[in-house]
Amino acid sequence: MTGNHLILGTRGSELALKQTSMVKALLRAAHPELEFTHDVIATAGDKRPDLRFEDFSKGKDAILDKGIFIKELEIALDERKIDAAVHSLKDVPSELERQFRIAAVLERAPIEDVLISRQPFTLETLPAGSRVGTSSVRRARQLKWLRPDLEIVELRGNVPTRIRKCLAPGGLDAIMLATAGLVRLGLIDTGLDTVSIDDATLHAQVLDPTKFYPAAGQGAIAMETRSSDSLVIDIVRSLNHEETEARVVAEREFLRLLGAGCQTPVGAHTWIDGDKLHMSVRVFSEADPSAAPIEAAGAVSVSSPLSLARKLAGMVR
Repeated sequence: MTGNHLILGTRGSELALKQTSMVKALLRAAHPELEFTHDVIATAGDKRPDLRFEDFSKGKDAILDKGIFIKELEIALDERKIDAAVHSLKDVPSELERQFRIAAVLERAPIEDVLISRQPFTLETLPAGSRVGTSSVRRARQLKWLRPDLEIVELRGNVPTRIRKCLAPGGLDAIMLATAGLVRLGLIDTGLDTVSIDDATLHAQVLDPTKFYPAAGQGAIAMETRSSDSLVIDIVRSLNHEETEARVVAEREFLRLLGAGCQTPVGAHTWIDGDKLHMSVRVFSEADPSAAPIEAAGAVSVSSPLSLARKLAGMVR
């Protein structure tokens, strides 16, 4: 950070830029004496939209476990080209290198997944053999577990691009996305039952998170800083939402204890009731796609998210 100027790093997608604009507005309101700008940095995942996610884990330069959507942002942090990086938290690996830390998370948006289809289908009424697109192995495994008669198709691209693939003639029958991104981009109506793009309207079913488990960190925006940069940490920490932090700390620590990466088929649902933090998890086998998932649930004081993660990790191992 130079003088009163703090530079944020972000990906260049429409959603990433929208989230960064939200962060800048909140920072300016909290620190009117400071100047906040952003730099757009293309990540490996952005540069190669043609590759399947599994392709990033192949060869000597494999980067999947390091996060295909954050590595270049961390390089910019390390080289002091930016002061903080703005991420969708579910894209961030559960274990960071020592020189980095998640300094703050914003209040969480809706955590649910949403099924988007041309016809007014639900997950239960999709015809057998329907082709459903998703970029997430967690969504793919839950879909095949709940509806083994569906065909799962890997889907890449930004949010609008994915939606348009559901509109293409002879294309996908449905796709799955995170509700949070649709809300932030203004693509889903206030009733959360239709999605509109290019003057076309699609049907939407927001899935019950107690039945279709979200990803760890889903719906949360995170700010990553250098661990040693106490000034920047203090500035962005002013935006931190404590309840969201307690929930995502439990979810991410559970992934870390399992040695799970961003593309491991694990679902985690947390909620706070009074002074209790609750978490339910669903873990699919990476080795056996036909195996049923292992599930566990528990609750602890909201002040002890790490202990909840350890408890549930011990139950599913």
